[in-house]
Amino acid sequence: MKTIPQGEREIQASLDVRGKTITTYIAYQAEKQLSSMNEGTILELVTSRYEAIESDLRAWARQRGYPLLDVEITANYERYYIEKKQPKKNPTKIAVIITDSGLTTSLSPLGFALAAVLQGAELHMYIQGPAVKMLETGFKAKLPGFSRPFSGFARSQLADIGHIPPQEKLKQLHELGAHLYICAPSLDYFKVARNKLIFDDLPVIEYLTFMEIMSQADVQFFTQ
Repeated sequence: MKTIPQGEREIQASLDVRGKTITTYIAYQAEKQLSSMNEGTILELVTSRYEAIESDLRAWARQRGYPLLDVEITANYERYYIEKKQPKKNPTKIAVIITDSGLTTSLSPLGFALAAVLQGAELHMYIQGPAVKMLETGFKAKLPGFSRPFSGFARSQLADIGHIPPQEKLKQLHELGAHLYICAPSLDYFKVARNKLIFDDLPVIEYLTFMEIMSQADVQFFTQ
């Protein structure tokens, strides 16, 4: 197998995500690959040349405690050599309230939530209002108002760069260990049946329970 100069360590896996510029997508794929690798081996990660990628991947590697052994930047691509280590513990506890299920309006809150979990933070997310519809089997996020007929085209464009659908981001958060909670009255108001939820293990609660969680968090934010 190929080796690199730093101690001639073995490159165990190579991951090519060129074409994707959303760094949470890139970091999620890298994290998934690293989880199956032997400690001390190297992941070779190849990305498109894009101005935000290097800064974000360096921040992710620092927060997770993955040594970034080398970075090669060319006019056409970026190549990162990341050593597999046991991820560092991040003591930060974050509480998030998300209320909107729109295709574009859910991008930022879910993106920041995914970034927090990818950097090892303990995330608690209360899903209420129209956002509960994202938890229903078969849900597809749509654009608002007169743009609604173009939702399929917008979903495709977003996916091309790495903005996967909101429901898929929720599945990634769940897989990565985020704590998700559902607002009981919102399920009833928006007629989302319990047996149609994509998860069967989420606590169904109301405001007082999540206020207690928020009071114990280091960071709280509310999205509309």
